[in-house]
Amino acid sequence: MPTLEALLAANHHVALVVSQPERPVGRAQEMTAPPVKQTALAAGLPITQPEKIRNNQEFRTQLEAIAPDAIVVVAYGRIIPPWMLALPRYGCINLHASLLPKYRGAAPIQWAIANGESVTGNTTMQLEEGLDTGPILLQQALAIEPEQTAVDLFEELAVGGAPLVVQTLAGLESGGVTARPQDHTKASLAPILQREDGRMDFRARTAAELKNRSRGFQPWPGAFTSLAGKKLIVHRMDVADLPESAEAAKVVVRDRRMFVACAEGTWLELLEVQLEGRKRMAAADFVTGMQMGAHSEMRLG
Repeated sequence: MPTLEALLAANHHVALVVSQPERPVGRAQEMTAPPVKQTALAAGLPITQPEKIRNNQEFRTQLEAIAPDAIVVVAYGRIIPPWMLALPRYGCINLHASLLPKYRGAAPIQWAIANGESVTGNTTMQLEEGLDTGPILLQQALAIEPEQTAVDLFEELAVGGAPLVVQTLAGLESGGVTARPQDHTKASLAPILQREDGRMDFRARTAAELKNRSRGFQPWPGAFTSLAGKKLIVHRMDVADLPESAEAAKVVVRDRRMFVACAEGTWLELLEVQLEGRKRMAAADFVTGMQMGAHSEMRLG
């Protein structure tokens, strides 16, 4: 947990770490401690994991006894109740992974990539009751590389945002950082992802749009379509340039390479796929195994 590690390195007194309870993770559904808990335990910090916080009197009493100067909130995944927002003198300071007011909501990293943005960043803000509507404290911009996935960018933003939180707290204490309101007219939303967001619509989206969505929706919901009534997961893909035209969603095979026609006359090459019930494989092997010749009439979706 980079932010907690940075706060400790800056000699902040962390009186309590609040984490979500353990949840089942992966196919084995093993109970796994959240990363922030693991960091807290390694540092010998007190930790609590309340199931609920809004009407949790025991938790409220615990925080009020601490009387914190600030509460730092990073990817907690819960709405902070009014009593908690009002408790610290410097407020509840949130690290949000976008350049607010753009991409307010639960999945700012995923949607920034999915929408083809070339720049994103981190924002520290004072939380209020609205969804990511609070005043901005500090911001830092970060370029999104053409092949970066949400997994890659999450790590980069987490590491880059940690010192921004430390800088924000120092500025609030010294008076060097002043909160400024967001321009709500420029706000955009980054809603929580749904499984259907990963479904590839070759008729409505261009090849570039489909690739961006695939990069953004890693590790879930990924990118998938259907072939002959079975789910086909597309693990890797790239925008291609074929001279011919074809109806969107039609599969074209050339030299064991698998291309799909997309919206606006664009083409997508599928590089690595996985058909329902089968293992993940290179598209060339898939084409051979499915006996897809140059004149096949297969369509996806």
